[in-house]
Amino acid sequence: MACPIALVTRLSPEEEDAWADALNAALLDETVTSVRSMTPEERERCEIAIVANPDPADIALLPNCRWIQSVWAGVERLVAELADRPVPIVRLVDPALADKMAEAVLAWTLYLFRDMPAYARQQRAHLWKQRPYRRAEEMTVALLGLGALGQAAALRLGEAGFRVAGWSRRPKSIDGVACHAGEDGLKTVLAAADILVCLLPLTEGTRGLLDAARFGQMREGASLVNFARGPIVATGDLIAALDSGHLDHAVLDVFDTEPLPADSPLWDHPSVTVLPHISAPTDKRSAARIVAENISAYRVDGTIPPMVDIARGY
Repeated sequence: MACPIALVTRLSPEEEDAWADALNAALLDETVTSVRSMTPEERERCEIAIVANPDPADIALLPNCRWIQSVWAGVERLVAELADRPVPIVRLVDPALADKMAEAVLAWTLYLFRDMPAYARQQRAHLWKQRPYRRAEEMTVALLGLGALGQAAALRLGEAGFRVAGWSRRPKSIDGVACHAGEDGLKTVLAAADILVCLLPLTEGTRGLLDAARFGQMREGASLVNFARGPIVATGDLIAALDSGHLDHAVLDVFDTEPLPADSPLWDHPSVTVLPHISAPTDKRSAARIVAENISAYRVDGTIPPMVDIARGY
């Protein structure tokens, strides 16, 4: 019988139990159990770890672990914390996650497109004033990142009638999307955006990418949506761009530190919408099915699913 699969998390006991229940329901021929509940012999034999923000010390309890399956799409913290232990990492690639992200991108694009932040300011000022209507096809929504999430978002935005542009590290071709790559392509996309949506992974190349210089390349009155990772945006530079009026509004779902500290100036900034990292929550049942498929395939012939490129960070 196969050794139990280790579940390694820094979640609350209740949340970890919920993940264990979902995974065991999907993996009928396997047993998934918390690494803390495993015997020393089970830890020694364990080949697979399923993780959600694991403590590296707990991963070290599994000396013969052959690969790690994350139940989250973002793996930059995992890659950084396990840098000294070269175990293959498989991130979650779940179509349901892409669909949720596309839904969120469309929802908050519409929020900005229909001037909801301005109407909220007018309400606080007791001002009754109708703003000019803009047509969706007159607005360019630019996506930074054209992976699975970006492509799903681009499709949803196109269906809603928006002009869609996109930028990625390597050239891509997507029907209905003006695709760009490279430094010149990034400048082109920033200059075209009425609404800029960041869906990039956090890497050494993207950390601090959206800074004062990049904001300066954007058209006056443009808005930003960051559903990627907080450190991609230079927060001080963003506040300065909003204070000057060069940028109109920012919808932020991710931050350098989470939860967002109580003394952050972002909380009370009139041109910022703060969200508590809710743009694309992982669905346990859907994720568990994906994980089960990966593990079942591994049990057949020992093939590890497509792994994270450590050099790229995703």
